[in-house]
Amino acid sequence: MEYNAMVWFRKGLRIHDNPALDLACRRSKHLFPVFVLDPRYLDPDPSAFSPGSTRSGLNRIRFLLESLSDLDSSLRKLGSRLLVLRGDPVRVVSQILMDWNIGTLCFEFDTEPYSQVRDNQVKDFASKCGIQVFSPISHTLFSPADIIKKNGGKPPLTYQAFVKLAGQPPPPLTEAYTCLPPVGDLRGCELLDIPQIDELGYGDISQEEFSPIRGGESEALKRLEESLKNKEWVAKFEKPKGDPSAFLKPATTLLSPYLKFGCLSSRYFYQCIQNVYKNVGKHTFPPVSLVGQLLWREFFYTVAFGTPNFDQMKGNKICKQIPWNDNEGLLIAWREGQTGYPWIDAIMIQLKKWGWMHHLARHSVACFLTRGDLVWV
Repeated sequence: MEYNAMVWFRKGLRIHDNPALDLACRRSKHLFPVFVLDPRYLDPDPSAFSPGSTRSGLNRIRFLLESLSDLDSSLRKLGSRLLVLRGDPVRVVSQILMDWNIGTLCFEFDTEPYSQVRDNQVKDFASKCGIQVFSPISHTLFSPADIIKKNGGKPPLTYQAFVKLAGQPPPPLTEAYTCLPPVGDLRGCELLDIPQIDELGYGDISQEEFSPIRGGESEALKRLEESLKNKEWVAKFEKPKGDPSAFLKPATTLLSPYLKFGCLSSRYFYQCIQNVYKNVGKHTFPPVSLVGQLLWREFFYTVAFGTPNFDQMKGNKICKQIPWNDNEGLLIAWREGQTGYPWIDAIMIQLKKWGWMHHLARHSVACFLTRGDLVWV
């Protein structure tokens, strides 16, 4: 039996290896690809410390908008389009499920606390309305819940323990779409164009220096191909030996933003690395190899998913409780790249301008803040 189906994009901003999109297409007469601009992340907050700030920096917002534009372009090539709305996602999604007579709702499983609350509310509403809901795992290689179950109901707290439990991830979906089911009747809601960043209420941003890292699945796949061309580099990649000072040509893949927004499938990335390994013979192994870096990502997603209050110190049972010396002036100096330590300041300025830094540089500034010399500035 055919239904109207909706695929609700949040992360997973791609066509390739997208199980939620695949499930929505299988039985749908009409397909509604939806993204909801969430005020929690996008609306400027005049009460925040920095005027016009939000939970997302400008680089992150621009990357998201570029990714949405790229996704819309890809959908249009397949006879569809991205349907953009704005507002509280629970309210907006609940309304369009009814207005558009949706029988099947599909969205990628999200592990984060805010997302879990949001998604459970939507699932409860859909269930009451007799709407089928599918929420497949695809932002991560593995299901965090399955790993935790294997570990006796607790998240593994060492990388080695996690790797032993994880095994091999499922392969990516390989279907290449030639067309998608058409969009149905769009009654009841006002659709939006994908906004430009200056249309979101941030004032004059003409002097901002934005990251050279452009968003979108197309850019992600191009960067992936370029990164894996040098098979010897892939085979010999060893995390501690990277050069975090190589700002113009970073000594890494620079694919982390694309994994975060789901412009690049982690399963597809994993498979591509394994294909290189098969052709080169000798290669490095986890935890220092490229595959090892993907497994570090999985490890922390799993620990975060299984640990209440993981994002804070208080109420976090696996976090050491430290009597911090709260000094707002020192914190601002660190954040703004004004500590007087050239290496630390250079990294923080790069983060401010690009929204990205090398992983070894991240270790440097984090240790400087929490265990290093900041108190002596």
